[in-house]
Amino acid sequence: MASQIFVNLPVADLQRSVGFFTALGFSFNPQWTDDSATCMIIDDNIFVMLLTRERFQSFTPKPVADATKSTEVLVCLSRASRAAVDETVSRAVANGGSTWKPAEDHGFMYGHAFQDPDGHIWELIHMTQAA
Repeated sequence: MASQIFVNLPVADLQRSVGFFTALGFSFNPQWTDDSATCMIIDDNIFVMLLTRERFQSFTPKPVADATKSTEVLVCLSRASRAAVDETVSRAVANGGSTWKPAEDHGFMYGHAFQDPDGHIWELIHMTQAA
């Protein structure tokens, strides 16, 4: 069996987050969804659990970070093309996200990033085949 990754992120308003990420083209597994959590499908073996802050807190004895004030994690996803990177960032901004820096072109790798409504940073990259 292939390994799977589940990134867990606290969110202030679960329905707002579901709406935001649905607008970016992501889908959700209803088997892992209730009033306090949902499982966002990134790929066959990559998932993001969006958890209410209260539910997230039940998994850790440490204080839950406020991603609008500090960085807890950087999530980086690859995209099939530069255009797909730019399209995803544009959709994120149009649906309540924000960006804080221009796209970066390193020749072999192109990247841009956005913050979701809870302040989590999502980096998007496209790498050439040569890379």
